[in-house]
Amino acid sequence: MRSLPLFHRVAGRPVIVLGKGEGAEPKRRMIERAGGTVIAELEAGLAAGARIAFVAHGDRAACEADAARLRGAGLLVNVVDRPDLCDFTTPSLLDRDPVLIAIGSDGMSAGLVKQLRLWLEGLLPADLGTLANALHAARARLRARWPGAGDRRRALDAALAPGGPLDPLREGAAARLADWLTTSGAEAPPAALVRLAIASDDPDELTLRQARLLGTADWLLCRPGIAPAILGRARADAGRVFLAAGEALPASPPGLVLLLERA
Repeated sequence: MRSLPLFHRVAGRPVIVLGKGEGAEPKRRMIERAGGTVIAELEAGLAAGARIAFVAHGDRAACEADAARLRGAGLLVNVVDRPDLCDFTTPSLLDRDPVLIAIGSDGMSAGLVKQLRLWLEGLLPADLGTLANALHAARARLRARWPGAGDRRRALDAALAPGGPLDPLREGAAARLADWLTTSGAEAPPAALVRLAIASDDPDELTLRQARLLGTADWLLCRPGIAPAILGRARADAGRVFLAAGEALPASPPGLVLLLERA
């Protein structure tokens, strides 16, 4: 990744937006939609304790000057349409409140990002946020049903998978949550050790099954020769054990464990 994606809460907080016209107005609307307070003057924003700023002047020299002053005061700065002057970029947003999907290209192609967002708009059900709220409200019941975090995660992974009872791409998933919690079939998949033969260092050449398992595994046992780009497709919080050539497998940790080795 070239950038660290983060969601920054601005509700009730000041955000500086300098400039006028079509570059600045979308930023003002976005901040107001997120509950922030737009401040259009640099000094007033600094006095109010702003921490992020957008600069949208038509003149590059003015952008560079204001960006330098803001950055010198400790703010993170976005200069509209000038990614080389930015500390952060703003993604294209797909809003299914409280689910928020952000798509970015590190400032390389806003047109491509927009088309990806439009494709996802047609793919994701309008009631996706309702499912998120229902899962949040059911946290106590989920913990009671599966006290172990690993069991709970695997049960949810199976339910939310394509074709599962809570498949988020099917309308009405939230309405099926209560029935799923009470059915005998709603069990966490058993812990297992799965061997994956990795044929390429290119993560785009992973099979769909390999990509899905990497995205859900609790632990990775890595033989020599597994590229970092492949490991980058695994869950960030998955445990990792790096084995020497010929080293015996350790006692299998709980959960879904992948043994990664070269094909």
